[in-house]
Amino acid sequence: MTDTVASAGTVLPSQQVFYARCVADPELGLAIRHWNGGLRFEAVADGSAEVVGFSVSDGLISDKVPQPGPGVISVVGSTPLWQPLTEAVPAPFMQLSVLVNMGGDGLDSSATDPMLWWQYLPATERASELLRAPGGTRAPRRQERSASTSDSPVGGYIHIDLETAEGTFDHRIYYETAGQGIPLLLQHTAGSHSLQWRHLFEMPAITDHFQLIAYDLPFHGKSIPPVDQRWWEHEYKLEGALLRQIPVAIAATLDLEHPVFMGCSVGGLLALDLALHHADLFSAVISLEGGLRIGGNRDALTGFWHPQVSNQSKARLMEALCSPTSPEAYVKEVSQVYSAGWPPAFLGDLYYYMVDFDLTERATDIDTRQVAVHILSGAYDFSGSIAHGAAAHEAIAGSTHTIMPDMGHFPMQENPVAFAEYLQPVLDQITGHIANSSIVP
Repeated sequence: MTDTVASAGTVLPSQQVFYARCVADPELGLAIRHWNGGLRFEAVADGSAEVVGFSVSDGLISDKVPQPGPGVISVVGSTPLWQPLTEAVPAPFMQLSVLVNMGGDGLDSSATDPMLWWQYLPATERASELLRAPGGTRAPRRQERSASTSDSPVGGYIHIDLETAEGTFDHRIYYETAGQGIPLLLQHTAGSHSLQWRHLFEMPAITDHFQLIAYDLPFHGKSIPPVDQRWWEHEYKLEGALLRQIPVAIAATLDLEHPVFMGCSVGGLLALDLALHHADLFSAVISLEGGLRIGGNRDALTGFWHPQVSNQSKARLMEALCSPTSPEAYVKEVSQVYSAGWPPAFLGDLYYYMVDFDLTERATDIDTRQVAVHILSGAYDFSGSIAHGAAAHEAIAGSTHTIMPDMGHFPMQENPVAFAEYLQPVLDQITGHIANSSIVP
């Protein structure tokens, strides 16, 4: 096809406009460092094509649109596929990486070397955001800081014994706590750590009634690996048999009576797992972005743990799971925390998330008269989607399901003020249920 320069009214911005945005963008400038090649976006309709892009020589950008070839990231698709991606505020799932991962129904990056795609994913994602029409705004509702020079949580360490196939090992677990009342254990997402919950710790409407306890999984954050296990000789894979032990052991060590459990993503699946296996220990579970089975091809996630791919790539990919209306600073906080993690942790956690976890045949055994189950799903979450949450709600009699139209995969971190408005009715319901029952927090 012959390259053309898009004109006003077409789906892509003109080459002149796109290049001007790219060359002036500091984030993109950092992401293209050491690159030799370029980027090419092509929208095809009725036998013609709109093409925009740039060339890169040792990290320096020029306005020449490269042909597909070595060092070039090329993404091709029909004009209708590109149209929603270029809106000022894209609809759910209209992010570049999501559309490329749709396979035959999505955008085509098959002309691109897969390793190059992973290595420069941060640049490609940022460039795709620069296609968007002007007028999109990020939600300005950041959380107000208190007058205090200190945040509320107090950190500490506990030792718990966890059983594995190799034996029982002592684990030094980091946790943070603040608030008073009903104990509420908080489990972070795959590959992250307890900082994700920091915003909730500063909300008196929550901490006046709940004692928040956020912990780091082993190998995450400040929870160092066990010193009496040769863990470095084995690929890290998180399995349910180990994961389910952790909140149970923490609750026992901290003498928590019938705590509430809330987790997101991996933690959201764990919430339902605990409702099935440990209903007698928890008064309620809150599953954020959970489901009965997520599935997927874990082996296709080459860049999640590859010596030639930076942690920044998988971290930047997480921004595609956030809502485009979430405050930008908080979305960047999501990816910064991921970038700082132990490289094998994310892919290892996804073993539980994508392979090991499956409640499709047993979810109906969960008794919500014994343990209350609440499911919350963000509309912009392609992974733990609304459909996943709805299926879990349908299977678990007596559960509740809250749809969050302006949330992505990380509601408590990417847009905490808006998330609290969805969470508060659930917490009120739990508080009322405990007050009217024989459960003693």
